[in-house]
Amino acid sequence: MKSVFKRAGILMMAGAFALSGCSGDSKNQSENSAASFNKTGLPIVNEPVSLRMVSPKAALAPEYSQMEIFKKLEEQTNVKIEWENIPDTDFTEKKNLLLASGDLPDAFYGAGFSDYELVKYGDDGTILPLEDLIDQYAPNLKALLERRPDIKSSITAPDGHIYGLPSWEENNLGTNPFFHVINKNWLDKLGLKMPQTLDEYTEALVAFKTQDPNGNGKADEIPLSFMHMQWCMDIAGIFGAFGLPDNMEHRVVRDGKVIFTATQPEYKEALKYFNEKWYKQGLIDPESFTQDAAQYLAKGKTTVETLGSYIWWEVDEVVGTERSEDYALLSPLKGPDGDQSIGRGNGGGPGRGAFVITKENQNPEITMRWIDQQYEPYMAAQIHWGPLDVVFKKDENGKLVNLPIPEGTSAGEFRQKVAPGAGGPGVITIEDLGKVVDLEPRAQQRVKDLEKYYDPYMEEENYPSIFFEPEELDKINRIEPELIKYVNTQRGKFIVDGGVDEQWDSYVKNLDKMGLNELMEIYQKGLDRYNASLNK
Repeated sequence: MKSVFKRAGILMMAGAFALSGCSGDSKNQSENSAASFNKTGLPIVNEPVSLRMVSPKAALAPEYSQMEIFKKLEEQTNVKIEWENIPDTDFTEKKNLLLASGDLPDAFYGAGFSDYELVKYGDDGTILPLEDLIDQYAPNLKALLERRPDIKSSITAPDGHIYGLPSWEENNLGTNPFFHVINKNWLDKLGLKMPQTLDEYTEALVAFKTQDPNGNGKADEIPLSFMHMQWCMDIAGIFGAFGLPDNMEHRVVRDGKVIFTATQPEYKEALKYFNEKWYKQGLIDPESFTQDAAQYLAKGKTTVETLGSYIWWEVDEVVGTERSEDYALLSPLKGPDGDQSIGRGNGGGPGRGAFVITKENQNPEITMRWIDQQYEPYMAAQIHWGPLDVVFKKDENGKLVNLPIPEGTSAGEFRQKVAPGAGGPGVITIEDLGKVVDLEPRAQQRVKDLEKYYDPYMEEENYPSIFFEPEELDKINRIEPELIKYVNTQRGKFIVDGGVDEQWDSYVKNLDKMGLNELMEIYQKGLDRYNASLNK
């Protein structure tokens, strides 16, 4: 954030200079840009133009100005991007600060704008409606939306405008992000079979803690580690052993009815079990409630193997390629009453807020032409997964096929270093997979793992991606953030401190006061409306 404020100070000084002596500079620059602008072909402008963009970046990613993919794009387009990269863990907070302060870049890239933000900032003019710019200056995106009217419908706000551009990998891998991993090597050493039930799993965790499976004479084993309420790293899937899988929103659908999981009896029983059977026995890594991704990933790569079980959707990324053979995936565990299920991730379909243009942008047509390059299918694949000659090569049919990744590097870590990744603009449709680009090897493995370990136990319904009416979004935004924050905080306390029986009624009453019923009514109404539209 320091760099953002530093930059803000520089801009203020520059602005003061402009006001004192060069008030026509901005206008002149815009006029010069317009004069050198090419409506088609490359470069986009004959004379170089700079645009300021703010974007999150992953922990291992360099500044985007150092990424080959953007260096080549600058060479091709003559458009130089002045990147303001913010660590993804801090991005939402700092994006909100920029929006509140009015220190707006020309565009937010990989922005993750929520529906509420798109409608709010679109309505007050902070971000621009994009449909006319798409029509005139974005042939790749325009062709995609004409070919896939479902995508156009998905990104169009209830007022008919498109405020944010899409990001999507149409590969159906998000149905269950919670891959449950156990140290098979330790099970074998201790003479234990692969757990099939929750109690057998607990017995294995106890053995990991007490029987020194890494053989170093120290009680340094971590039976179970995870990241509390973090996507693909949380224990939400294990709640299915009690009859009702949880997810990041605590919102599931059964028989067309929306259920808030975190007030259900099954959820309460799960919390009691996790406290009494796991936390009290020291089986849960206490840092599971506070650690960040870097700390979590490092636990699998200690010199001496210390990690017994964890949640992550790629085994290698946590424990490294050499150690991954020691670990195996677990199917959903059978619970005390015989329940065995896994949740289905909510949403699906394109993200709507990957790229927005702000009102401060003096060159929106240049910006739209620049971002449109990333909706060309080959480029979209490179933005999401990595550049040509680094991650991909073209085969004899012109398809992007994967090159071997550097030895000793996991695919996930490597790709953080060379591409913006899954949250970046660009759409890879199901038709592109196998024709334009091969699904990356780890994703291919993930498909196989889903089919083998999770699909047979998966919930049938999920909550679809619905673009709510403005007044509904306003109520959701008013109620939900604090309510979910309270639920998640209480979930951690119940697991760590216990007391769920004593405090349950008070907890539920607080949720009622916070507007839970009103929130669920909105979600049910939205789902009913969505289902009715499908039946028209």
